[in-house]
Amino acid sequence: MGWVALGRRAGGGGRLAPILSLSLASLASSLVFSTFCILTLALTLASLVSADDIFEEGKSDKEILDNLLLSTRYDKRLLPPVQGTLRPPPHTRHDEYIPDHESNDPDNPEHLEHHRHHYHHTSPHNYSSLFTLRRTLTVNVSVLLLSLASPDESSLKYEVEFLLQQQWYDPRLRYSNRSRYEFLNAIHHHNDIWLPDTYFIMHGDFKDPLIPVHFALRIYRNGTVNYLMRRHLILSCQGRLNIFPFDDPLCSFAIESISYEQTAITYVWKNDEGTLRKSPSLTTLNAYLIQNQTITCPIKASWRGNYSCLKVDLMFTRDRAFYFTTVFIPGIILVTSSFITFWLEWNAVPARVMIGVTTMLNFFTTSNGFRSTLPVVSNLTAMNVWDGVCMCFIYASLLEFVCVNYVGRKRPLHNVVYRPGENPVTQGKKKREGGTTTGTGTGANEIVACTNCGPNPCTHTATNGCAAEVRKKEPPHPIRVAKTIDVIARITFPAAYFVFITFFFIHYKGVT
Repeated sequence: MGWVALGRRAGGGGRLAPILSLSLASLASSLVFSTFCILTLALTLASLVSADDIFEEGKSDKEILDNLLLSTRYDKRLLPPVQGTLRPPPHTRHDEYIPDHESNDPDNPEHLEHHRHHYHHTSPHNYSSLFTLRRTLTVNVSVLLLSLASPDESSLKYEVEFLLQQQWYDPRLRYSNRSRYEFLNAIHHHNDIWLPDTYFIMHGDFKDPLIPVHFALRIYRNGTVNYLMRRHLILSCQGRLNIFPFDDPLCSFAIESISYEQTAITYVWKNDEGTLRKSPSLTTLNAYLIQNQTITCPIKASWRGNYSCLKVDLMFTRDRAFYFTTVFIPGIILVTSSFITFWLEWNAVPARVMIGVTTMLNFFTTSNGFRSTLPVVSNLTAMNVWDGVCMCFIYASLLEFVCVNYVGRKRPLHNVVYRPGENPVTQGKKKREGGTTTGTGTGANEIVACTNCGPNPCTHTATNGCAAEVRKKEPPHPIRVAKTIDVIARITFPAAYFVFITFFFIHYKGVT
């Protein structure tokens, strides 16, 4: 009221009253806004002090993780933020780009500006059409082999146990250096942290489920996340069963993101390793690893071409010493045992029958028992060739005995007498007195041709007193023919079998 009265006296009337009322209202509004700002700043400082306080020494890793993973500051449904990378569009011919490890490094922003300046001065197109902003999370992958096993030597199933390590950078999970923890063990926060949705493709099956004791999750101070899992795969391998057991099965498995395309997540082999790391305590069972490699999936082997994919190739070999000792050497022994009958007498029926039948039955038993463990295929395999040829040789030796016994028991023509001392293959010739030719060992009952019996030659026994006589060529005795067959078989059968063995191993070993 005093101000109003004073105004009336000084200015005459109520012209100063509105001005004073507006000034008072503005002053009140300023006071309210200042108070609100002070309170907001105080609350912010209090929250920052509280946030820093959880990283102080003495706080547990659980308390730190609980604060890091608050829903107000962390959302596991979102990819970790990645610094943008400038890439030229596909229609340009420039190949220079910013490496992923530089684009993900928050301490190197000058790379972005360097490449922006480079392309701005080397291309006539405007900047917006030349560059695309690419935000790609890089996941470093490595594999450590723990054990290899094959339940059956003749199968194409191999069991591989390994540790799969995935590492990426998530700046949302950085924590203060004042904490005494070098890393936080986040195994119990597994369901609250963003993890790559890695999917295994091109394999058989998992032997063990993924349970908490089979993985580890660590978060380091700078926000690096290390996710380690133990996996046990049963791989369905690719082999050339037509040359079994001389083939080298190739087992492969690959990892790929199930939902994030290559523009969002890129898998790379850690340190560009070209082969798998092996544990010092690597154990094997019927699995003989000769070569392995880690590569990026070829397009034709990838599940989907627009997804980042890494592939592991494992090449195994068969234990050929096992097949030599259980298949090939016993087969050679049985086949060559059937050749023993060629050195026995042609009429030794019990001995030759026993050897032939026994070797055949043993070979059938051995081959059938081993063949039952082989994978079934519709084409001709090396083992089929081996079994078939070996059976043919054993059966042929048995047929040879049947032929020899049949020929030896035939009735001789012209009552020819067999003389055991004569050579069963060829008979030596010698000149007789008078220019005639006689055979060796002339017998009294041998039929000869005589030229002195008159105008027409005649035949009679050698003891009839004819002075000039010429022997008539008669067919050999059946026993001599039988022995001749045995002598020929002693040479041809082993020689032919040796040629087959040499060709078999050289051919199939060369195919591999």
